[in-house]
Amino acid sequence: MHRKKTRISGAVQIIIIFGLISMFGDIIYEGARGANGQYLQLLGANATSIGIIVGLGEFLAYCLRLAAGFMADKTRKYWPLIFIGYGMLIVVPMMGISGQWKYVLAFIMLERVGKALRSPAKDTILSHVAEGEVGTGFAFGLQEALDQIGALAGPLLFVLVFWLTGRQGISEYRTSYMLTFVPYIALMFILYLAYKRVSREKLMEVEKKAPGESDKLVKIFWVYSIFTFVAVLGFANFPLIGYHLKAANIMPDSRIPLLYSLAMAVDAIVALIIGKLYDTAKKRTGNKKSGLLTLLFIPLFTALIPFLAFGKSAALAVGGMICYGAVMGAHETVMRSAIADITTLRKRGLGYGIFNTSYGVALFFGSSLFGFLYDNFGASSIQFTVVAVEIAAIALFLVMRKQIQKEG
Repeated sequence: MHRKKTRISGAVQIIIIFGLISMFGDIIYEGARGANGQYLQLLGANATSIGIIVGLGEFLAYCLRLAAGFMADKTRKYWPLIFIGYGMLIVVPMMGISGQWKYVLAFIMLERVGKALRSPAKDTILSHVAEGEVGTGFAFGLQEALDQIGALAGPLLFVLVFWLTGRQGISEYRTSYMLTFVPYIALMFILYLAYKRVSREKLMEVEKKAPGESDKLVKIFWVYSIFTFVAVLGFANFPLIGYHLKAANIMPDSRIPLLYSLAMAVDAIVALIIGKLYDTAKKRTGNKKSGLLTLLFIPLFTALIPFLAFGKSAALAVGGMICYGAVMGAHETVMRSAIADITTLRKRGLGYGIFNTSYGVALFFGSSLFGFLYDNFGASSIQFTVVAVEIAAIALFLVMRKQIQKEG
């Protein structure tokens, strides 16, 4: 009994440490994401360029996870991928050094590549530590809540610089980017502590394959991946929303990162709630896949975002960011938890890689399309496109629910 309590306590501590790692990572790159759109406009980029390059960066971030996930499964060398991936966050402080928008866009893409390298390995470790002891929904929900403290603080770093200087020019943006070097140092130190702790407690021992057990990815995994692609295709990215808020003079530069912080706060709250609902659904039915039924939340709220965020008032923008944060909370909690429940550990890195590839391809095409639509046809064209896409996502959800009931 004593050993069991110690193990559970150890698992929760590891989850908290990973949450702190994500928190400092988010201070760095979410702070930048909340300001990238406005900074790029000041440097002379247009909406189409931002949409395509940001979308391409997301595409690389998620598609490269397929290779990173396969590599993690094949070699079991999770930690080198995590250290290299987080180490590449150094490009965010470097954005403050560059004065040309083409270089800034290149740094944005490199930051996303680092995300690709570390994510499958990190999610595999986190899911294995949590599985069977604290619940994957709880684990990813707690990790995401801590993560979002950083996502909330990151944009506030830019707001603080703007407030202290009383200006929102290129020089102030550069100062804000360079200040992210401080949390970068803290991040790398805590990452080393996590590595030592997981290694010492031998938490990554792979279970033996049971007789007759298949390592193949099951049908529900593929249905889930297609649903993910369609649902995320209609998810508008924040740099384009920030571009709209500035271009339409809806709010000043200093308030746009604050709006993104609001979204991240909502993200943290929703992550804890929906993570708990996810675990509860599994326990109530006795079916590990039943947690996926909470995914209906995603297309419903995604469809609301463009009507609010691309509206003509600050009040609508606030509503849009609340929906944006709620959807992000579900993406980062339920969507990641689901992979742990529909794959074996031996194929989990690959499962996360395929899932994230689908996610990234959707973000790329959606981002590129929305940037083109905004420049050529206005915000209303984005709104109608998103509704059509999310209706298709709901239809796929119904197919997925039927498959879950059949397998349950």
